[in-house]
Amino acid sequence: MTVWFITGISRGLGKALAAAALAEGDTVIGTVRTGPFDLEHDRGTLHVLTVDLADGQAAAASITKAFAMAGPIDVIVNNAGYGLLGALEKASDADVERLFSVDVFAPFRIIRAALPHLRAQGHGHIINITSIAGRAPTTGSAVYAAAKYALEGLSSALALEVAPLGIKVTAVAPGAFRTDFLSSHSIRKSDTEDAAYAETVGRSSAAFDSAAGRQQGNPDFAAQAIIALTRSGNPPLHLLLGSDALRRARSKLDEIADEIDAWEDITRSTDFATDERHGLG
Repeated sequence: MTVWFITGISRGLGKALAAAALAEGDTVIGTVRTGPFDLEHDRGTLHVLTVDLADGQAAAASITKAFAMAGPIDVIVNNAGYGLLGALEKASDADVERLFSVDVFAPFRIIRAALPHLRAQGHGHIINITSIAGRAPTTGSAVYAAAKYALEGLSSALALEVAPLGIKVTAVAPGAFRTDFLSSHSIRKSDTEDAAYAETVGRSSAAFDSAAGRQQGNPDFAAQAIIALTRSGNPPLHLLLGSDALRRARSKLDEIADEIDAWEDITRSTDFATDERHGLG
């Protein structure tokens, strides 16, 4: 039996993952922003904690409470989050601060509070749900992409710190999945539109609106993929979910490689001369 801590189980991928874990007979401790909440299940054990993850103290306290309830926790999934779309110029300080509070600082505080427990038990798997926007952003997602980039970077560096301690880390970057992520429950948009961005952000916003309810990704299949990676003896540090995420990631990698090659001479030109570098000049 696996013990899971999953943030944001009331909808979307978090709900699908909680349901899939329960169907395996596992124990799930899940957070919701507002209660009450229940998830029908025939197997497994579910505990629900009501937590506003924008509250830093509450986020840290939730994982501490989870360990007190269940003892060792095998998998921690930082899933809760939402998007902020629109032109960066039109994003308010308050909107950006709240986005980072939920999408970046809550996972950071949960992980920091969990690490002493994971170190003591000698094992654990931290899974951070990021986004393909954190690897290959699209127009109109600058602030959201920044938050997900931050979580990607945190995951990559954290994995180096905790690998010798028996703790695994995976950053899962989904593409577009058929959840309510593009609804008002999970997406906020900059309040003021500007004609200057009509051809960029405006078109992107219209594309997001038209995609709602037609996304190719199946959240139930995504949940099974996450369960499978927790069972692997060699889980990936980075995992893409969805063919659209795969396409965008490969395209971005090709662009990066081409740009590096095009500017390689300039890149190398900033080193000290070889003789001077070795103290021979």
